[in-house]
Amino acid sequence: MTRVLLLPGLYNSGPEHWQSHWERELPDAVRIVQRDWDNPVREEWVATLEEAVAEFGSDVVLVGHSTACALVAFWAGQSAHTVRGALLVAPSDTEAASYPAGPTGWAPMPTARLYFPTIVVTSTDDEYVTLSRATDFARAWESRLVDIGPAGHINSASALGSWPRGKKLLAELTGAPAS
Repeated sequence: MTRVLLLPGLYNSGPEHWQSHWERELPDAVRIVQRDWDNPVREEWVATLEEAVAEFGSDVVLVGHSTACALVAFWAGQSAHTVRGALLVAPSDTEAASYPAGPTGWAPMPTARLYFPTIVVTSTDDEYVTLSRATDFARAWESRLVDIGPAGHINSASALGSWPRGKKLLAELTGAPAS
């Protein structure tokens, strides 16, 4: 069974966030817990992800939201491990003026090709990344880009619940039927 590693972004994902719904609903999903959700240090977050992938093996799909999309790209650039794929949702532009203060080491955004299948999901009105920048990230990472229209930062405020469309995208990467 392919394991799904849920990677929340800055401030974690609250109880109504689609990642939290998935954690409760998907038996193969595990939330990766970071030490500091409010002032993340990139090297610490990358090390935590490295430990998780080492523990669960290569048959995992990473599901990153916001800053965790950058986490996956930074991790991929230095890890010898491989994964089955990654669903990268609402990649925050860590170089933008709109990016919150507090995180350390997250700029510049990595733009090297990701060596595993990836899908980048963006919206047309995300306050933390423009559609143009999200498109640039997807192109650089050689990811498939999915624009879901006006959905904000694709978080709790977007009121997606368990986000069935996201589960279908996840199923494409895991090879399992969408639930």
